[in-house]
Parts: sequence; C-alpha cells; structure tokens
Amino acid sequence: MDAINSWREEKQSAWLYRALAKAEPDSRIATLFASLADAAESQALTWADTAAKAGAPVPAAFLPERRARIVAGLARRLGPRRVRPALAALKIRGLSAYTAALSGHLLPTDLAQIGVGHKSVGGGNLRAAIFGVNDGLVSNASLILGVVGASASTGTVLATGIAGLLAGALSMAAGEYVSVRSQREMFEYQIGLEADELEKYPEAEAEELALIYIARGMDPDQARAFATQLVGNPKQALDVLAREELGLNPDDLGSPVGAAVFSFCAFTVGALVPLVPFFMGSALPHAAYFGTALAAAGLFGTGSAMSLFTGRNPWMGGLRMLSIGAAAGATVFAIGALIGVDVG
Repeated sequence: MDAINSWREEKQSAWLYRALAKAEPDSRIATLFASLADAAESQALTWADTAAKAGAPVPAAFLPERRARIVAGLARRLGPRRVRPALAALKIRGLSAYTAALSGHLLPTDLAQIGVGHKSVGGGNLRAAIFGVNDGLVSNASLILGVVGASASTGTVLATGIAGLLAGALSMAAGEYVSVRSQREMFEYQIGLEADELEKYPEAEAEELALIYIARGMDPDQARAFATQLVGNPKQALDVLAREELGLNPDDLGSPVGAAVFSFCAFTVGALVPLVPFFMGSALPHAAYFGTALAAAGLFGTGSAMSLFTGRNPWMGGLRMLSIGAAAGATVFAIGALIGVDVG
C-alpha cells in the first residue's frame, strides 16, 4: 500500500477512535479508544513524512469515508458493542477488550501461551451441517407438498423434488462461496495492513498492543514489556496483533471452496429425505405420506441436535422445529390445492 493510502487509513482510524471514545459508556474502554486515536494520529504523521519525501504530499484536509461516518453514527445510537462486526471490517483495534471478559479468556503471561485456546475444533462446521440439512428438509418437503396439493402426477412430483434439490443446493453453495471468499479477502487485507505497519513502526504497534492489554487489566509496565518482547518476533507478533487488535484468527480464515462443498452436501442430504420413497418406486399418494413422515422425523432430529448449541431441552427443540416445518408444508400444500391446476 502506498504512503498516501496508509496516511488516509490512519487518519480515518483516529477519527473513528475518537467517535467511539465519545460513544463508549465504559470509561476503561473509552480511554483505550482515545489512546488508540493518539497513536493513529502519530502513525499518520509518519506516513505523511514518507509521502512528502517521495514527492507526494498528503491532502490539506481529511474527510472520512461515508461508510465510516455511517458506522460511527450507528455506534453513537446503538453503542459500539452492538456494531462490532462493522467496526472489525473498518480495522478498528481493541475489540478484544469487549470479548475477553465475556469469554473468560485469560491474558497471556509469556510468549508460550500465544495462540493457545484459539484453535478451531470444527464446531462451526457441525452447526452449519445441522442448519444445512434442516434447510433442505423444510424447503424441499414443502415444495413437494405444494406440487402434490396441485394434483401433480408421481413423475412430476419427483422431477420437481429433484429440481428443488439441485436449485437449493447450488444456491446455498454459491451463497456460501461468495460470503466466505469476501470475508477471507477482507481478513487477508486487514492482516496485510497490519504486516505493513509492523514493519514500518514496530514500536508504535507494540504500544497499541500494550494499550489493549492495559484496558483488559494488565499492569501497564508488564503490558509494555510483554508487548515489546513480542514484537521482537515479527511472525509471532503479526499473529497476536491479528487476534488482539483485529479479533481475527489467522489459522481459521475459512475456505470458500470448502464452505461451498459443505453447504451443498448438507442441503442435499436434507432435500433427499422426502424423495426417498419416490426413488424406491413408490407412487402417490403413499410416496407423499411416507416422504412426509421421513421429513418430519428428520426435522425433529435436527431440532433436537440444535440443542447442542442452544442448551435447550432436545425434546422441545425437536417439537419446535417439527411444528415450524409442518406449518411451512401445510401452507404450501394449501396454496397448491387452491391453485387447483393439474401440472401433470
């Protein structure tokens, strides 16, 4: 990134930090944002000097981007805690001060502890699988019931179910691919900026990291000594800066292709369930009855499995998901029956 863009990034960060300091009710975190604003201004001066030496003086006035002004306005109205994802996208540091107390994550006391407790254990994939299967069940079972309600033939119902399966699975895969790729590109861009800043002014980066640790309760002298020691190892420092300043896990940025394949497979599994009787050679109306029963069992199962994440009673979770699926299926069936068109 050239010096002018780096200067603009730091000026915008300083502007946002001051806005957040005014909006933050927690005086400890407000002080952190004010200190980070001063640090960003100092770094902006460094980039301004670099640009001037290269014969490209910075603009006389600075105006933050519209996106930054919108996010600052939301932070004033809703509070910074409620707009943390938007703040992370704007490379706002110090967000770990919000999450540390809630998660019970302890401060490191030596370099050997860096990165401990940040490894992914696949819980996100399990959650995505359950929701993907559930989406496939509800959408395809409802689609099939709608066509059955319109008095379609067995062949038409089967073709519609297969089309619904493919359309839904491809849509889920495409959506996940775009979403994860966009998120990964944003994360990589932010980590790249952090690497540039670490190379340009390691002392300032160490001070910013120390300010975050101080806001989280560490003794100031200990925090500065630890941050200075950490910045002495650039690779390790970049990992910690990404985690503590940006709230990112460099080891778990996500694979767009993997997310797309995972979503496609999960949706397909769920969407296949109400089609099983048709593949076995059963005809209407028995295939519809059997398929609906299988879909109901699948919905109850996924609802119960969601209790792993919600902590609720699995029976209640299963019955709730079953009732939601039943309402969706009954609504689409009724619409199909009202249309009253024999599409077969």
